[in-house]
Amino acid sequence: MPTTAIISDVHGNLEALQAVLADIQSKDITRIICLGDIIGYGANPCECVDLVRARCDWSLMGNHDFGVLYEPTNFNPAAESSAYWTRDRLDQEPDDEKRRQRYEFLGRLRVRVVETCPDGRTPLLAVHGSPRRPINEYIFPDDVASGPDKLATIFERVPKVCVVGHTHVPGVFTDEPDFYPPSELTDQTYLFNDREKAIINVGSVGQPRDLDPRASYVILHERGITFVRVPYDVEKAAERIRTTPALVDWLADRLLEGR
Repeated sequence: MPTTAIISDVHGNLEALQAVLADIQSKDITRIICLGDIIGYGANPCECVDLVRARCDWSLMGNHDFGVLYEPTNFNPAAESSAYWTRDRLDQEPDDEKRRQRYEFLGRLRVRVVETCPDGRTPLLAVHGSPRRPINEYIFPDDVASGPDKLATIFERVPKVCVVGHTHVPGVFTDEPDFYPPSELTDQTYLFNDREKAIINVGSVGQPRDLDPRASYVILHERGITFVRVPYDVEKAAERIRTTPALVDWLADRLLEGR
């Protein structure tokens, strides 16, 4: 049966993206899709756009992609300055055709996609943030205890299985509601079942925030999803940020700590 690698939140981290793509290539995986935030924060936005455009079947619009294209509304100072710097990097591309292709690709990113899981029958909804607000809404593990009404409203919009990114924290939400980090799943795998709906956060390729600096992605297969972690040269990615004056050092430091 076909399998799909799902990546998200690359955030201009070329080292992490290259490591993940190499790991995917080493496995029997049919295709790759991306849930957005290709750019923002990291030091190699152009190269990451080119790789996602070349290697992924499709990608969604993340809030940082939107912020670079339009306005970085409600961004913190570090995120806002990185958005403007990223836009400058895209604008400064000397090759007119490359510049046009990148902007055209980013401008055509969709905010939601509905397709079918590899079993041929289970509906799959893909968004960056949440089914309710596809670009900007966060679904946090703490919402299980502090926001059950929020989760109930969100799950009303989930046909069966939904995949998201945005928080950079991998794991599975069910409509109990419950949240299961990958470490609590047998073989890092969640199996679909008829008893519950699931929202799966695939984690982040380029800026993990679960205290594990390794890049995160998932493999979607016939029976469910499997979480994968990939080590990469974090120091090199951090140094690229530190040597870019417009990017604050904190963006480098957090890579090393996975926060």
